[in-house]
Amino acid sequence: MSDAVFTVAFYVFSAVTVLAALGVVLKKNLVHSALLLILAFVGVAGIYVLLQADFIAAVQILVYAGAVAILVAFGVMLTKRGDIRESNLANRQKWPALFVVAGVFAVIYALLGQTNWGPLAAAGPEDSVGILATLMLTDFVVPFETAAILLTVAMLGAIVIAKEVKNSK
Repeated sequence: MSDAVFTVAFYVFSAVTVLAALGVVLKKNLVHSALLLILAFVGVAGIYVLLQADFIAAVQILVYAGAVAILVAFGVMLTKRGDIRESNLANRQKWPALFVVAGVFAVIYALLGQTNWGPLAAAGPEDSVGILATLMLTDFVVPFETAAILLTVAMLGAIVIAKEVKNSK
Protein backbone atom coordinates (compact mmCIF):
# COMPACT_ATOMS: atom_id res chain seq x y z
CA MET A 1 0.00 0.00 0.00
CA SER A 2 1.45 3.35 -0.98
CA ASP A 3 1.95 6.12 1.54
CA ALA A 4 -0.76 8.30 0.00
CA VAL A 5 -3.39 5.54 0.15
CA PHE A 6 -2.33 4.69 3.70
CA THR A 7 -2.61 8.34 4.75
CA VAL A 8 -6.04 8.79 3.15
CA ALA A 9 -7.30 5.56 4.72
CA PHE A 10 -6.00 6.65 8.12
CA TYR A 11 -7.78 10.00 7.90
CA VAL A 12 -11.01 8.34 6.72
CA PHE A 13 -10.98 5.84 9.60
CA SER A 14 -10.07 8.58 12.04
CA ALA A 15 -12.89 10.84 10.83
CA VAL A 16 -15.40 7.98 10.99
CA THR A 17 -14.29 7.12 14.53
CA VAL A 18 -14.38 10.69 15.83
CA LEU A 19 -17.70 11.59 14.17
CA ALA A 20 -19.35 8.38 15.34
CA ALA A 21 -18.07 8.98 18.89
CA LEU A 22 -19.49 12.50 18.81
CA GLY A 23 -22.79 11.05 17.61
CA VAL A 24 -22.79 8.61 20.54
CA VAL A 25 -22.53 11.50 22.96
CA LEU A 26 -24.91 13.89 21.22
CA LYS A 27 -27.76 11.59 20.17
CA LYS A 28 -30.77 11.39 22.47
CA ASN A 29 -31.98 8.04 21.17
CA LEU A 30 -30.31 5.13 22.97
CA VAL A 31 -30.47 2.75 20.02
CA HIS A 32 -28.95 5.33 17.64
CA SER A 33 -26.15 5.96 20.14
CA ALA A 34 -25.44 2.23 20.37
CA LEU A 35 -25.32 1.86 16.59
CA LEU A 36 -22.95 4.81 16.34
CA LEU A 37 -20.82 3.18 19.04
CA ILE A 38 -20.53 0.10 16.84
CA LEU A 39 -19.44 2.35 13.96
CA ALA A 40 -16.81 3.99 16.19
CA PHE A 41 -15.45 0.57 17.14
CA VAL A 42 -15.32 -0.45 13.47
CA GLY A 43 -13.33 2.72 12.74
CA VAL A 44 -10.85 1.81 15.46
CA ALA A 45 -10.61 -1.71 14.02
CA GLY A 46 -9.83 -0.16 10.64
CA ILE A 47 -6.96 1.76 12.19
CA TYR A 48 -5.71 -1.51 13.71
CA VAL A 49 -5.76 -3.09 10.24
CA LEU A 50 -3.69 -0.19 8.91
CA LEU A 51 -1.20 -0.85 11.72
CA GLN A 52 -1.05 -4.52 10.59
CA ALA A 53 -2.58 -5.74 13.85
CA ASP A 54 -5.16 -7.98 12.21
CA PHE A 55 -5.82 -10.11 15.28
CA ILE A 56 -6.51 -7.06 17.45
CA ALA A 57 -8.82 -5.70 14.73
CA ALA A 58 -10.80 -8.95 14.66
CA VAL A 59 -11.03 -9.03 18.45
CA GLN A 60 -12.14 -5.38 18.41
CA ILE A 61 -15.02 -6.22 16.09
CA LEU A 62 -16.06 -9.48 17.75
CA VAL A 63 -15.79 -8.45 21.39
CA TYR A 64 -17.07 -4.92 21.15
CA ALA A 65 -19.92 -5.70 18.75
CA GLY A 66 -21.11 -8.27 21.30
CA ALA A 67 -20.59 -5.80 24.11
CA VAL A 68 -22.68 -3.18 22.32
CA ALA A 69 -25.47 -5.71 21.80
CA ILE A 70 -25.46 -6.37 25.55
CA LEU A 71 -25.29 -2.61 26.16
CA VAL A 72 -28.42 -2.07 24.09
CA ALA A 73 -30.23 -4.85 25.93
CA PHE A 74 -29.28 -3.43 29.34
CA GLY A 75 -30.03 0.12 28.22
CA VAL A 76 -33.49 -0.80 27.05
CA MET A 77 -34.18 -2.85 30.19
CA LEU A 78 -32.83 -0.39 32.74
CA THR A 79 -33.81 3.06 31.49
CA LYS A 80 -37.11 4.86 31.72
CA ARG A 81 -39.11 5.21 28.58
CA GLY A 82 -39.69 8.63 27.14
CA ASP A 83 -37.33 11.59 27.22
CA ILE A 84 -33.74 10.69 28.06
CA ARG A 85 -33.41 13.86 30.16
CA GLU A 86 -35.67 12.28 32.77
CA SER A 87 -33.41 9.24 33.28
CA ASN A 88 -30.10 11.11 32.87
CA LEU A 89 -29.90 13.73 35.59
CA ALA A 90 -26.31 14.65 34.67
CA ASN A 91 -27.47 15.80 31.23
CA ARG A 92 -27.57 19.43 32.40
CA GLN A 93 -23.80 19.55 32.96
CA LYS A 94 -22.79 20.42 29.39
CA TRP A 95 -20.48 23.37 30.14
CA PRO A 96 -18.53 21.67 32.94
CA ALA A 97 -18.21 18.60 30.70
CA LEU A 98 -16.88 20.78 27.88
CA PHE A 99 -14.19 22.21 30.17
CA VAL A 100 -13.21 18.74 31.43
CA VAL A 101 -12.97 17.40 27.87
CA ALA A 102 -10.91 20.40 26.78
CA GLY A 103 -8.56 19.81 29.73
CA VAL A 104 -8.19 16.12 28.91
CA PHE A 105 -7.41 16.90 25.26
CA ALA A 106 -4.87 19.53 26.34
CA VAL A 107 -3.09 16.99 28.57
CA ILE A 108 -3.13 14.35 25.81
CA TYR A 109 -1.78 16.87 23.29
CA ALA A 110 1.00 17.87 25.66
CA LEU A 111 1.94 14.24 26.33
CA LEU A 112 1.92 13.39 22.63
CA GLY A 113 4.26 16.31 21.97
CA GLN A 114 6.73 15.09 24.60
CA THR A 115 6.73 11.45 23.46
CA ASN A 116 9.74 10.16 21.58
CA TRP A 117 8.26 8.43 18.54
CA GLY A 118 11.20 6.32 17.44
CA PRO A 119 11.19 4.16 14.31
CA LEU A 120 10.46 1.02 16.34
CA ALA A 121 7.50 2.51 18.25
CA ALA A 122 4.83 0.58 16.33
CA ALA A 123 6.85 -2.60 15.84
CA GLY A 124 5.47 -5.45 17.87
CA PRO A 125 6.39 -9.09 18.19
CA GLU A 126 6.13 -11.16 15.04
CA ASP A 127 3.79 -13.77 16.53
CA SER A 128 1.51 -11.76 18.80
CA VAL A 129 -1.36 -14.27 18.63
CA GLY A 130 0.80 -17.15 19.82
CA ILE A 131 2.27 -15.09 22.64
CA LEU A 132 -1.20 -13.93 23.76
CA ALA A 133 -2.57 -17.47 23.65
CA THR A 134 0.33 -18.82 25.66
CA LEU A 135 0.00 -16.12 28.31
CA MET A 136 -3.80 -16.42 28.58
CA LEU A 137 -3.75 -20.19 28.90
CA THR A 138 -0.73 -20.53 31.21
CA ASP A 139 0.34 -17.59 33.36
CA PHE A 140 -2.97 -15.67 33.37
CA VAL A 141 -5.55 -18.47 33.26
CA VAL A 142 -6.91 -17.75 36.76
CA PRO A 143 -7.50 -14.00 36.19
CA PHE A 144 -8.96 -14.78 32.75
CA GLU A 145 -11.47 -17.28 34.15
CA THR A 146 -12.22 -15.03 37.14
CA ALA A 147 -13.08 -12.17 34.79
CA ALA A 148 -15.37 -14.48 32.78
CA ILE A 149 -17.21 -15.60 35.93
CA LEU A 150 -17.46 -12.02 37.21
CA LEU A 151 -18.94 -10.80 33.92
CA THR A 152 -21.45 -13.66 33.88
CA VAL A 153 -22.56 -12.87 37.44
CA ALA A 154 -22.84 -9.15 36.59
CA MET A 155 -25.01 -9.96 33.58
CA LEU A 156 -27.29 -12.22 35.62
CA GLY A 157 -27.54 -9.55 38.34
CA ALA A 158 -28.53 -6.90 35.81
CA ILE A 159 -31.22 -9.19 34.39
CA VAL A 160 -32.61 -9.87 37.87
CA ILE A 161 -32.64 -6.15 38.70
CA ALA A 162 -34.33 -5.33 35.39
CA LYS A 163 -37.00 -7.98 35.93
CA GLU A 164 -37.72 -6.70 39.46
CA VAL A 165 -38.06 -3.13 38.17
CA LYS A 166 -40.38 -4.32 35.40
CA ASN A 167 -42.52 -6.42 37.79
CA SER A 168 -42.92 -3.58 40.30
CA LYS A 169 -44.59 -1.29 37.73
